[in-house]
Amino acid sequence: MTKQTPEKNGIGSIQPWILPAAALAGWFLVCELGAVPGYLLPHPLEVGRAGYQYIFGSPGEAPYAGRFAADLAASLVRVAVGFALAVALGIPLGVLSGRLAVVNRLVSTSINALRAVPGICWLPLAMVWFGIGMKTTVFLVALAAFFPVYLNAAAGARAVDPLYYQAGAMMGVTRLRGVFAILLPAAMPNIITGLRLGLGISWAYLVLGELTGVPNGLGAAIMDARMLGRIDIIMVGIILIALIGRICDRFLHQFMRLCFKSARRLA
Repeated sequence: MTKQTPEKNGIGSIQPWILPAAALAGWFLVCELGAVPGYLLPHPLEVGRAGYQYIFGSPGEAPYAGRFAADLAASLVRVAVGFALAVALGIPLGVLSGRLAVVNRLVSTSINALRAVPGICWLPLAMVWFGIGMKTTVFLVALAAFFPVYLNAAAGARAVDPLYYQAGAMMGVTRLRGVFAILLPAAMPNIITGLRLGLGISWAYLVLGELTGVPNGLGAAIMDARMLGRIDIIMVGIILIALIGRICDRFLHQFMRLCFKSARRLA
């Protein structure tokens, strides 16, 4: 008799929802008991009503009603452009740094020094350089996502066993072809980890960029709600960013598995 795994007997599909359900139950309990004032922590039902109006309401019928589609579109564009810039620079530079000692000596010290600078420190400089709007947010997102993408690509490239290259050379694999046939597939676990970390950080820095006064975006809605004391809308924005970030992470993972054979072997 074979022992069923949690995934096969249905337990595995429930486990990811245990903590969210416990957090929601605790939230209900705290609000029902009045342990926290409503102006600090609104009741989940109030947040649900505010979220429904924000997503499905008609523009103009109430504050924030029907803003979600426009805010989501603006935020997705900013994240996509900034993350694409980080990937376009981070993966090639990381691979070169991981395989070529001269490149590593040239860039590693500067990159690790810049990585230690908090993102909030870049915000005033970005506003001076680019003003308020799309460019500042894209700059912050690209800067934040670059570091995990670069570091993981470098670590993955550095960990590839030289024996793979020797075996490839014996089979007639050229140096350039070896990059795509040996190096990148072997480094794929680290590359995917860096991409997923970078995408998650992108959403955090998106909100930072949108707090500068842009007219639309999920972060802008949160900032507006803070100015008006709408804690329910702030909670809605936080929950939506968490959900959208999770969906984007799953989409990225599935996209990598679809496009690269080496990624399909990963769980």
